[in-house]
Amino acid sequence: MAYVPGVALLAALAVGCSAGSDGSASDADSKPGSLTVTTAPPGKYRTLPAPCRAVPGSTLKDLLPGVAELSRRQQEKALRGSPTVTYDTDRKVGCSWKSDAPDSSRNLSIDFERVVSYDPAVSDDDRARALYVKKENAADLSGRTAPGTAPERGTPKSSASPEGEEPDSSRSPTSPSASPSGTSGTPGTPGASGSSDEDLRPRVLDKLGDAAFLDDLLTRAGSTAQHRTVSVVFRTSNVIVTVRYGEQPVLVTKVPDSKELQDKAQALARKLAEVISE
Repeated sequence: MAYVPGVALLAALAVGCSAGSDGSASDADSKPGSLTVTTAPPGKYRTLPAPCRAVPGSTLKDLLPGVAELSRRQQEKALRGSPTVTYDTDRKVGCSWKSDAPDSSRNLSIDFERVVSYDPAVSDDDRARALYVKKENAADLSGRTAPGTAPERGTPKSSASPEGEEPDSSRSPTSPSASPSGTSGTPGTPGASGSSDEDLRPRVLDKLGDAAFLDDLLTRAGSTAQHRTVSVVFRTSNVIVTVRYGEQPVLVTKVPDSKELQDKAQALARKLAEVISE
């Protein structure tokens, strides 16, 4: 056995320990395959407005003819609205109103939905954008061709239909010749709204939130009066708002005015966009 002096042995051990320590530190600092996880930013809005208090009383009186003729107590009840039943008021809330006038009934509803993405790689805004696009695609805005007025969807029940069978209420517009009197969409005829240069078809809207569209649905079943519902849907950041405003005249021959309903629904939607931003 070779003899190693004590000093030389200590020096060798010191060199070995120093090399081992450097190697371990280097390995810890440069682990191969390490990834940096980036969490998507949260949405701009963390709360929702109280829906039944989101519409001013003066606006409600304008949207709901007949309310002004009620007694004070009845007015208060009508303007109070009915909250939508939801299971998570932090995520979705709504309210609805209804009024009856001598010539027609009106109904109004608003819904607020706060979208939250539970995927850390997808932001709340991106998730809300995807949901909004689904709603717009479902409205099939590009399929509307009637000029000057919103097309009628749904056809009256025919006497040739099998007993108990409901009328076809598909989303395809009926032809002008099949429409009831005054609903052909020709400007200047009764029931046609707006002038020939005004497009009242369901369409994408500008300058409302980050994205918005308007839908217009005219339905009639059997011999009952026609009911028109105008819907305005818009997205602002991670909140999607839906306004539905409808009218059903008392007279079967009367067609609800598309322009009036569209103008009022849009005006309300723009007010709600301001309410959300406050």
